Amino acid sequence: MVTKEFCYSLPKTELHLHIEGTFEPELIFTIAQRNNVTLKYKSVDEIRQAYNFSNLQDFLDIYYQGMSVLLHEEDFFDLTWAYLQKAHEQGVKHAEIFFDPQGHTARGVSFETVITGITRALEKGQKELRISFKLIMCFLRHLSEEDALKTWDESIPYLKLIHGVGLDSSEVGNPPAKFSNVYAKAREAGLFCVAHAGEEGPASYIYEALDTLKVVRIDHGNHSLDDQQLVERLAKEEIPLTVCPLSNLKLKVVKDLSLHPLKKMMESGLLVTLNSDDPAYFGGYVGDNYFEIAKALNLSEDDLKLLARNSIKATQLDEKSKTQLLEKIA
Repeated sequence: MVTKEFCYSLPKTELHLHIEGTFEPELIFTIAQRNNVTLKYKSVDEIRQAYNFSNLQDFLDIYYQGMSVLLHEEDFFDLTWAYLQKAHEQGVKHAEIFFDPQGHTARGVSFETVITGITRALEKGQKELRISFKLIMCFLRHLSEEDALKTWDESIPYLKLIHGVGLDSSEVGNPPAKFSNVYAKAREAGLFCVAHAGEEGPASYIYEALDTLKVVRIDHGNHSLDDQQLVERLAKEEIPLTVCPLSNLKLKVVKDLSLHPLKKMMESGLLVTLNSDDPAYFGGYVGDNYFEIAKALNLSEDDLKLLARNSIKATQLDEKSKTQLLEKIA
């Protein structure tokens, strides 16, 4: 039986993590009080109760409410630093972290405030916790591409701090091709591209992400299994999938973790990785995802080592750095 201690201690990376989704109720309450923001919740317990949502849209509603207390650089620093401490405890050696600038600039918070606070914490984490990082700017797909292009323009002075772009928020009805122009600009600027596809949306969205947006990774990708030709392509081209078991359970993508397609993905030769997505809302950080899916699917220590190796291979690190991390897995 795999232990939680093994899952935590296993050297790993995290490639599907929304920094705003690490916002624990205690920190929301603390920052709200510091910034004199009045919440509709009177206590930490009330906030935690609100986390009992049952679908993606209900989650997004509470997610954006939590964001509303983030106003100053120090808030974004505290949010990111709190995540890094938890990630360190659960064996993360490298993190490629999403942030949603549109969720903040639409509230009047400057792009500079957001990225400076996050980056300052990431740099501290690299120095003190030895967690290397890449920062991925996500576009909110329920908004227009015009809005995404405006955000792209806002990001230009800070591109030296941004390594990649991603696509998140409500998937159904918002296909990847909707954002082809802004992704072309990102590729031209030398940023790597990823996108959420195939979580709630169909396999065709994964094709679009690969062929139109030219992504190097698919975030989620569960519905790739609906198309055998796609599965064969993903395996042949070694396109990583950033799978998030506890997220899938919480958002009813699967009814029970024992029904999760991870094992089938592994048996199909897919380069699958385990991640926590929005851990404060979904009930566990990355080590917890390793532990819970291992219990549910009866995975062995060797299975988890393979997933940890996959997580390193799927990064945007250089080959020397990947090799150094792979050597940490016995």
